[in-house]
Amino acid sequence: MPGIEAWLQSPSGRYLFEWECARMDLVVSDIFGFNAVQVGLSDFDFLRNNRMPSRIRCDLPGSANVGLFCDAWALPFATASIDLVVLPHVLEFSPHPHQVLREVERVLMPEGSVVVSGLNPFSLWGLRRYAARKGGDLPWKGQYLSVRRLKDWLALLGMEIQAGVFGCHAPPMKDEKWLRRFAFVDRAGARWWPFAGGAYVIQAVKRVQGMRLITPNWRDRRATAKALSPVVQKHHKESGKRE
Repeated sequence: MPGIEAWLQSPSGRYLFEWECARMDLVVSDIFGFNAVQVGLSDFDFLRNNRMPSRIRCDLPGSANVGLFCDAWALPFATASIDLVVLPHVLEFSPHPHQVLREVERVLMPEGSVVVSGLNPFSLWGLRRYAARKGGDLPWKGQYLSVRRLKDWLALLGMEIQAGVFGCHAPPMKDEKWLRRFAFVDRAGARWWPFAGGAYVIQAVKRVQGMRLITPNWRDRRATAKALSPVVQKHHKESGKRE
């Protein structure tokens, strides 16, 4: 997404990016496994705080800092082989957002996580997109997904939201000076109307019905051993008499 990567260098883009990086760092640091994948926005490392041994960035051909070129809706990974997938602003700018999520569900291990960042349509940022939708550039051209809709899509795929947070309540101003002046809106919004934040970060976990961890039943083993012990003792006594 070259357009949005360029926009992230603007004052409002940096404001969004700094908030998302801080949130992503917190979320991915507590997700463990072996294989982590970031899809899209390959110029930025959203896996930097994750400790999995294999971390790879995937993006379209021509993107920078890419470990693997691919489409987000056709991931070149084996089924149930990935522990974490990060989707930074992929769904709202993809022509096939449903297929992207289906591919993510396919490649994720059971109990694997997907972390999604997106722009909230029910916010000042959503109003800015509505005003510019006929001739706006990225990121205002995107099809913003509400958290409620995203939750429904994930539920259909057997994925359950584990955590989520909204941020960036200040309006998307072009001038950094005005962004600083609206800092009080950010503070008040986080307290009084958190769901109206311009952006969100959501973590969902792939649940597999009928799966449970099978552990040895130590209690039954102890009970069986205790029940057999008199027989064992009797056997030893009789053997002693015969001798």
